[in-house]
Amino acid sequence: MGRNRLEAFSDGVLAIIITIMVLELKVPQGRTIDALLPLIPVFLNYLLSFIYVGIYWNNHHHLLHTVQRVSGPILWANLHLLFWLSLFPFVTAWMGNNHFAPLPTLLYGAVLLLAAISYLLLQTLIIRAEGSHAALKHAVGRDWKGKASLACYIAAISLSLPWPPLAHALYVVVALLWLIPDRRIERALGGE
Repeated sequence: MGRNRLEAFSDGVLAIIITIMVLELKVPQGRTIDALLPLIPVFLNYLLSFIYVGIYWNNHHHLLHTVQRVSGPILWANLHLLFWLSLFPFVTAWMGNNHFAPLPTLLYGAVLLLAAISYLLLQTLIIRAEGSHAALKHAVGRDWKGKASLACYIAAISLSLPWPPLAHALYVVVALLWLIPDRRIERALGGE
């Protein structure tokens, strides 16, 4: 199987995830600015999750451009990633509707961590399938951003029960770290 079908399916799933997340933004019952105030936590959490989905979409696009042939393990690893990403609407709504309470904050971080691990697994399987001279292997290198992200997620999860605002700050830090698209793969492929 070629990568185009895998990429199209993944793009469709990510579009649905964003659509489901935006549906959680309920229209307020009022005509004044005060009617919007209760929606601020929900909107801020939606914004953060939207950025995360955008980051995954962008990097997934680049990642798949390194694939010459899609194997069964790559298909399953991609589905594994999409599974964790598909939980974003649920944890986004739960955390936003509960004003960043400790347990929803912890679960949000757990889903972020598991999505990051599944992305790392997909990346590893692609490198294994492409061989030791794979463009992706050279592009990723030591992957300091990936390792730093995992460490931040673990720290945020451990801080989410006693200090949820600190956990939120770490989730934002990771998003900011990846907000500038990762150009390593583009460079390795010759500016594709």
